[in-house]
Amino acid sequence: NLHVPQTEEARAESKMLKNVHAQIKSPRFGGPVIGGIHDHISGMYYLTKEGAEFTEKEAAQILMAAGIDEVPKTTKGIIRGKDLFSSLLPKTMNISYKAKFCKQCEDCLKEKCKFDSYVQIKNGRLISGIIDDKSIGAFSGKILEYLLAQEGCERTAEFLNQSTKMAVSALMIHGMTNGLDEEDLPEDILKKVSGILDNAEAKVNTTVDEYRSRKLHALPGKTVKETLEDKIMSIVNRARDKAGKVSEAYLKETNQSAVMARTGARGNLLNITQMSACLGQQAVRGQRIRRGYKNRTLPHFQPQDLGTIAHGFVRSSYKKGLSPVEFFFHAMGGRESLTDTAMRTPKSGYLQRRLINATQDLKVEYDNTVRDNSGRIIQFTYGEDGVDPAISDGGKIGINNIVGEK
Repeated sequence: NLHVPQTEEARAESKMLKNVHAQIKSPRFGGPVIGGIHDHISGMYYLTKEGAEFTEKEAAQILMAAGIDEVPKTTKGIIRGKDLFSSLLPKTMNISYKAKFCKQCEDCLKEKCKFDSYVQIKNGRLISGIIDDKSIGAFSGKILEYLLAQEGCERTAEFLNQSTKMAVSALMIHGMTNGLDEEDLPEDILKKVSGILDNAEAKVNTTVDEYRSRKLHALPGKTVKETLEDKIMSIVNRARDKAGKVSEAYLKETNQSAVMARTGARGNLLNITQMSACLGQQAVRGQRIRRGYKNRTLPHFQPQDLGTIAHGFVRSSYKKGLSPVEFFFHAMGGRESLTDTAMRTPKSGYLQRRLINATQDLKVEYDNTVRDNSGRIIQFTYGEDGVDPAISDGGKIGINNIVGEK
């Protein structure tokens, strides 16, 4: 099928919509919706982390990938990755913030962060900090937000193209291998995890005993049975989170899976927890698994068994391997997400179509009112505040950008 815009208005609109540079900023919330992902984020981490240095030949390769043919001068033949990244930034740029990699230490020193997570850019030079999802990622990129506000969309698009090519080139030099041993935990850590899960199981058994002896008090607005289920869900979820923290503390800075999660390249630390320590409670419709045989989920359990294993708690990890019963419960939880996706897609699509049809004749008139094609006033001011998010500063007017920061 060939779509040919027939009128001048249609041609102008098509040209505007196809101008990708102008689509970096979202008309929904005023932030960037185009940014670096996956290898771009991982590559930037290895390019700009503390101690990342390259030979002149490697530096030339990285810079040429970004379309820069001038290598910074050096006396020792070694160039910092931070200096290579700085060559992409405008000289007027001054900004500071915490990177996604930040572990939110209680004794945070900012400028002297031991994880190099405090990003400082002064006069277009990266002084400290790791460049990750918080810097160049979609929806959160601070550098992208700055460039959009100060330099315009074309300069931002140029920076995005150059930075992502530079990141991939740096990653090709550094290398990034993810093996099965990334999810191995030592015996003492596995014992700690097992102890946490044993304690949780004991707490659940105590709560079930209280319920059976009618000592459990119902929470406001809930039955005693609903209160029991809520308490059990709370106990097992806390246990999974504790197990995650124990395994997370062991993961070194060289662990590639942890690097991807902490920098925002892909996944999160919960995924690593599930691979290495414990999969956790499987839920269907937000509750423990209850469907199955009469008075029990599977014939492998006693009737009226309210314990953790009998209702979908998976103690095993993916690395260790699931038992047949755990595998079955896990498949039940996975099936729900598949059916949810299949049912959500047509519903949201139809809702969007109805909204478009209902609002397609609305436009902003010259007196700043929003009217339909009959001239009836829908809003006295567009969006109640007259601000267009697509050209705003996060949905607000950036006064500091206009008058200058003090």
